[in-house]
Amino acid sequence: MATRDTNAKLAGIGSDAVRAKTGKNWTEWIDALDRAGARTLAHADIAALVHEKFGVGPWWTQMVAVGYEQATGKRVRMQKADGFAAGASKTLDASPAAVFKAFDDSRTRAGWLDDEFTIRKATKPKSLRITWKDGKTWLDVNIHPKGTRRSVVSVQHSRITSARAAERMKRYWAAALGRLAIALG
Repeated sequence: MATRDTNAKLAGIGSDAVRAKTGKNWTEWIDALDRAGARTLAHADIAALVHEKFGVGPWWTQMVAVGYEQATGKRVRMQKADGFAAGASKTLDASPAAVFKAFDDSRTRAGWLDDEFTIRKATKPKSLRITWKDGKTWLDVNIHPKGTRRSVVSVQHSRITSARAAERMKRYWAAALGRLAIALG
């Protein structure tokens, strides 16, 4: 199941980017981790191996471990430790405060999103931590300024129960952010 394609994209990251940050492309990582016995290890142990034996920093350690698990069939696309995750992001012609209000204020939200949710934590105008209407899945909404009148909003929906549901939510959030762009336009 391991890839021999040096241009492979695993964990959402291309082989050239992995080499630039870690010194190895995906094929080299798969070979090195196989030689180190990683096929029988749990995720945390693979990550520790990447960090301790190969000296990779924390963020890239996780990316290499996830990419290795995907390449060897231990993990499928969008799978996380607590289920599956789906995300979408969009650059909007609106200030971070306006984007934040579009999520935080129920009346403003009703103009682009039909679904209800519970806000667990909000840091104005940067982020919201949300429990979705099902009471089981979570949203992380992050808003970043892009100049003075534009913003990038990203939504990460996690704890989804299946790959199929994650694909559906990925499409859902892409469409929802499109409606948000129109509402704020």
